[in-house]
Amino acid sequence: MTPRELFNSIMHYGDFDRVPVIHWDQWTETRERWESEGLPAGADVRKFLGAEPMWLGIWGDARIYPQFEQETIEETDEYTIFRDGAGVIQQSWKHQSSIPHYIDFTLKGAKEWPEFKKRLQPDPGRIPDDIDEYIAFAEASGLPIAVNAGSMMGYIRDWMGVVNMSYLACEDPDCYADMVDTLATLVCWLLDQLIPRMHTIPDIAFGWEDICGKTGPLVSPSIFRMCVAPGYQKIRAKLDSYGVKLYGLDSDGDVEPLLKDWLDAGVNVQFPVEIGTWDPDPMKLRKKFGKELRIVGGINKLELEKGPAAIDAEIQRRVPLMKDGGFIPMPDHLITPGTSLKDYQYYLSQIRTLRF
Repeated sequence: MTPRELFNSIMHYGDFDRVPVIHWDQWTETRERWESEGLPAGADVRKFLGAEPMWLGIWGDARIYPQFEQETIEETDEYTIFRDGAGVIQQSWKHQSSIPHYIDFTLKGAKEWPEFKKRLQPDPGRIPDDIDEYIAFAEASGLPIAVNAGSMMGYIRDWMGVVNMSYLACEDPDCYADMVDTLATLVCWLLDQLIPRMHTIPDIAFGWEDICGKTGPLVSPSIFRMCVAPGYQKIRAKLDSYGVKLYGLDSDGDVEPLLKDWLDAGVNVQFPVEIGTWDPDPMKLRKKFGKELRIVGGINKLELEKGPAAIDAEIQRRVPLMKDGGFIPMPDHLITPGTSLKDYQYYLSQIRTLRF
């Protein structure tokens, strides 16, 4: 059974006797540690670990195009302040991995939206020149294949900031809904450019949001249903027309308050179900929302720092859901610098030896 066949057997509740051994990524500081512990400098981490990616992505550009002119505003030995291609002024640090500090935005509200919207229209330049070669590579790889589903909320959050987005959603929901619809229309156009080039149906459409924190979503369920759900529904209809059954999203934080609304809008795969201070339980989510909810992730990355006993316990508490299907285990974010190479290799070896 190829990795692609295994992925589909698990996600569609077919027959399988194991789960894939996946390495997503690690922090820069983690790689530096691992290189001091035996990872060869410059090595392909996945090949060294004997692990696979989640999938290969057939992507077009669903963001700002053309981008705004980038500009360096201030630079020191510690940080750079610059205007990025989305018109966001941000501060990034040179010697540590961290989320940038957003300072100001070109898109602040409804007033700026008509000009910003012009950069979110279909354009042949959004399709990579080598897309056909990459599709051939992906289809020959035996790995699962994902196609780009963009973002209905996360991009907007990035482009205008949480505060501006929150005010807009409450004060001018029609404008917010138009932003979502513009993005959904662009994603549908991209799908029409990408999927017909493929010789097989992609296994999953996958988007990005990161729209939840430790206390829940940054968009209320009522605003979601009014302004955002129609965008997902438009994409879901396009996917249905091509026979793509799985529609997944990446969002950290406490996603549970939005899960029913996402499912109702056609999103049936969640990644990574981050095991944060709110302590979600993937098995409880399965019992609450049923088998239509598939999960990729669900392994607490911080437990991998604690050694074999903690790793074994973390894996074992997820085994019932692995056996149930519709669940592919992997750490719930980048591997942290507190995780030794030896302990991470132990985690992967334990996943590798599981049989059902």
